[in-house]
Amino acid sequence: MNTFKNSHKLNPEYKLNKLSEETVHKNPFKQFDDWFTQVLKIKLKEPTAMVLATVDKKARPSARVVLMKDFSSEGITFYTNYNSRKGEELKKNPSAALLFYWAALERQLRIEGKIKKISRQESEKYFNSRQFGSRIAAWISEQSETIPNREYLEKRFTELGKKYSSGKIPLPPNWGGYRLIPNYFEFWQGRENRMNDRICYKKQKGRWKIFRLAP
Repeated sequence: MNTFKNSHKLNPEYKLNKLSEETVHKNPFKQFDDWFTQVLKIKLKEPTAMVLATVDKKARPSARVVLMKDFSSEGITFYTNYNSRKGEELKKNPSAALLFYWAALERQLRIEGKIKKISRQESEKYFNSRQFGSRIAAWISEQSETIPNREYLEKRFTELGKKYSSGKIPLPPNWGGYRLIPNYFEFWQGRENRMNDRICYKKQKGRWKIFRLAP
C-alpha cells in the first residue's frame, strides 16, 4: 500500500475569481442562480451533483451525493426512497446540509436548512418524466437494505419491466421528493495563498444578513 505524503504539492493556487459582500446579490437565491448559470455554461459532468448530509437520532452524521432536480425561491429539491437511510434520518431530524463543489470554477457552496416532503402530485409529475428504466428501478430498489447479490436486482428488474411493459408505471408509495428550505448560504471562492473568500447569508427575522467569514 502506498503512503500518501506531501499532499501540498497537489494543491493548486486559486486565481480565477474573487467574491465581495459589496458585489454579491442581496438575495442568496439570485446569487446561486448566477453561479449555477456559469456552471451550466462550462458543461460540467453532473453539474447538479451535491452532497447531502444528515444525522441520525444519536447525532451521528452521514453524507452522500444526490442530484438537485429543482431550484427556486422555495428551496432545493431532490428525490429518493423515503425508507432509505437518509429518509429515516430526515424523519427523526428534518435538518440537513447541502454542499456543491465546482472545482473547475474554484467554488463551493454550502446550504443549510429544514427539510420538507413535497406534494404527492409534484413527485408524480417528476416520476412520470423519468426514463422507463429509472422508474422500474425506483420500484425494485429497497434502498439501503441488504440484498443477496446483483442477480437479485436484475431478476426483479426484468420481472417488473415485463409487468409494466405498457410504460404506465405508478409512483411507488415510498418514493418522492424532499425540499430543503434554506436558512443559511455560504459562497466560497478560492483565492491565492488560501486567502479564500467566504460570503455568507443568514436568515434573521425574515431578512437575509450578509457577512464574511475568515478563510
